[in-house]
Amino acid sequence: MSHLKKKIVVIGGGTGTYTILRGLRHYTDTVDLTSIVTMADSGGSTGRLRDEFGQLPVGDVRMALAALATDVDSHAELVRELFLYRFDKGEGLSGHTFGNLLLTALTDIMGSQAAAIETTGTLLKTCGRVIPVTTDNVHLKALYDDGVEVVGEHYIDVPPLSRAERRIVSLTLTPEARLSVAADTAVREADVIIFGPGDLYTSILANCVTMGFREAAQASAAITVYVANLMSRLGQTKGMHLRDYLSELEKYAGIVPQHVVCNATSFDADLVARYTAEGNHPVSVEIEPYKGMQFHHHDLVATEAVTTSRGDSLPRSLIRHDSEKLAAVIMKLIQ
Repeated sequence: MSHLKKKIVVIGGGTGTYTILRGLRHYTDTVDLTSIVTMADSGGSTGRLRDEFGQLPVGDVRMALAALATDVDSHAELVRELFLYRFDKGEGLSGHTFGNLLLTALTDIMGSQAAAIETTGTLLKTCGRVIPVTTDNVHLKALYDDGVEVVGEHYIDVPPLSRAERRIVSLTLTPEARLSVAADTAVREADVIIFGPGDLYTSILANCVTMGFREAAQASAAITVYVANLMSRLGQTKGMHLRDYLSELEKYAGIVPQHVVCNATSFDADLVARYTAEGNHPVSVEIEPYKGMQFHHHDLVATEAVTTSRGDSLPRSLIRHDSEKLAAVIMKLIQ
């Protein structure tokens, strides 16, 4: 292997991106990490700040920065925890995270989100870069199989009952948005591009529908990796399994991943029962040979209990990938 660090670009947003970055950050002696995140978030604290300040959404940026933040000592870990802290009381503050407020304030002070992200990265001593997929102000738009259009990431991610069982047949941004120069360069120059884990439409494909992304991905000589989801998401992927996910990735990103990383172990029965009660199901990763992809099946499930922050009103996944297990598998297959 070359003495130069391999350039790994992670495409996604939210908890899934946080998980994989927290694992990969331990390999920064040999890899150069970049996280490209969606700019269509419109729910929770991010949505409120977006409406009130008219800035680009900060939630996915915050999660990626926190994942890459140093935790070499108690002081650094305290700063990272502060960045992730979510208020659970106070009129106007409840539900907001300190990190979202900091990024919003810095954007206002410095005049651009790019400068705010760079400054926050310095404060957190991050071991990688976080790049917005676009600097245009956009919203996610989904067309469903019954002809209904829904605009707004939050309404797609947390759908009303009338949308919960429907399938998305077309995903776009409104208005159309151009891939940022920094994201375009990162994708084209990457040695490895990783899609996921994360919600298929609102975290992963929300990046891929940006104008210019498909062309950049197809022009890249990078090794491409898709991390298979563990559970379905009501209103997005109910009834879908691995082949369906891969088909949608090819449809929107224009690429067939060379490697697909899948979980091979069972889940806690009580947690699965909770998902089933909500209308969700485990994603089946049983698949016949498909378009030359290499499938890697490993134990990838986190064993520690998932806790949600007080004041967080959005639904969160209870069954998640283990950061260290996932990163170890990826590092082995790209060497």
